[in-house]
Amino acid sequence: MTDDPLSLTFAALADPTRRAILSLLLEDDMAVTDVAEPFAMSLAAISKHLQILAEAGLISQEKRGRVKWCKLEPDGLRAASVWMQGFGQFEPVDLDGFERFLAAELAGEACDTPARPEGALPPDRDPAAAP
Repeated sequence: MTDDPLSLTFAALADPTRRAILSLLLEDDMAVTDVAEPFAMSLAAISKHLQILAEAGLISQEKRGRVKWCKLEPDGLRAASVWMQGFGQFEPVDLDGFERFLAAELAGEACDTPARPEGALPPDRDPAAAP
């Protein structure tokens, strides 16, 4: 694996199990055994996922007594978030605003133009209506 922090982050996020683990840790710190509980895999497999998340800086682990605890590190996602914001030109469309615009336009069109039979082309696009 590479040492590039952004690549480590995206590689860690590429796996659905690791994303699910991060979602679990949104709630609170958890013991490794509690993290493993909802998954149908061995504790060793979960530990490997946790190691990858820790190497990417997305979680931290600490020993409390005999129990190893995992904690979400939200700053670990900062670089990925900043990188993705560079694509902000692709903002989501305001569909409610677009619907209001269309309704207003269609209401204005209905007042300004005579009704056409359904399926009929407007005069400027109908070859039969040419002078």
